[in-house]
Parts: sequence; structure tokens; C-alpha cells
Amino acid sequence: MNNLTNNSLSIGQVLKIASDTPSNNTYMVKSGDTLYSIARNYGLSVEELKALNNLSGSALSIGQVLKIKPETTSSNETDNYYIVQKGDSLYKIANRFKTTVNEIVALNNLKSTLLSIGQRLLIPTDATANEVYVVQKGDTLYGIARKLNTTVSEIQSLNNLVSSTLSVGQKLLIP
Repeated sequence: MNNLTNNSLSIGQVLKIASDTPSNNTYMVKSGDTLYSIARNYGLSVEELKALNNLSGSALSIGQVLKIKPETTSSNETDNYYIVQKGDSLYKIANRFKTTVNEIVALNNLKSTLLSIGQRLLIPTDATANEVYVVQKGDTLYGIARKLNTTVSEIQSLNNLVSSTLSVGQKLLIP
């Protein structure tokens, strides 16, 4: 960014400083990043990432700012991103948004079903998120299902519950 050839600085030297998040459409390269890891985290192929940034090779520099989506992306499209959390799978995400694994794979041009924590996935615009319910004192799965017009098995399936034991404050996805 400053075209420095070594680590030496001079008093009064002016340096360009980059923010960690230059914009919603860009990413600043950090130590250990590769085109593959960045592309995977943002649901792109390496070829797409290279094309967005007019890169011919695969060399990256720490602090380099890369475009991660086209400037013309509509705000409606960015509202439909989901950030992968620990324990997520494509199946769980598809269930949560009432869509299919195949639709998410196609929309994000995924070459693999492996996900990375923090990876951003575009969710089909017709998909809707499930409601989140916070367990209260005295709640049971049956009572919650009845109150929210669903079934115990749907709640268990959506939340990967293996027992009917609930904890006060526990967050449950409700279809």
C-alpha cells in the first residue's frame, strides 16, 4: 500500500493506513490469506475473485484490498446473505431458510459442501428464516409446539435436539 521495500520508517514519513473493513464490497488481505481461502469464505471461485480484481497471478500482499462482490450488487441482494456459524451445515442452513441445499450450492457456485466459519452465503430471495423462540421457565417442547402452531418433531429436527430437555434461555428455531 505504501510501496515500502523494508521495515524502516523515518520521522515525519506519511503512511497510508487501511481500515479492517474498507467497505461491504471489499476485503483486506491478512497474513496467511490465499486467493482460495478468501474466495471460499465469500462464496466465490478463485477465478471469480481474480476476475473481480483484475488479477493475473495468485500473489497477494498483506493489506491489499480486494473486491469480494461487484460494485453493482443491489442492497436487496446483500440483505439475503447468511454468515456461517460454528456447527452449521448446508442442510441446517437450507432448513433454517426453507430452501434446499442444491439451491444454496447453485446460487453460491459452491464446488464443495464444506463450509468455513464466517463464510458468507447468498440465500435465495424467496427463502424465509425461521422464528427464534427463547425458552421460558416451565416451557416444554409440547407446549411450545402447541403455542406456535408446529410439532415437537419439527422443532427437534430443526434444532438437532436428541432429547426433550430444555434450558431456560435456550434459543430454539421454530418453523
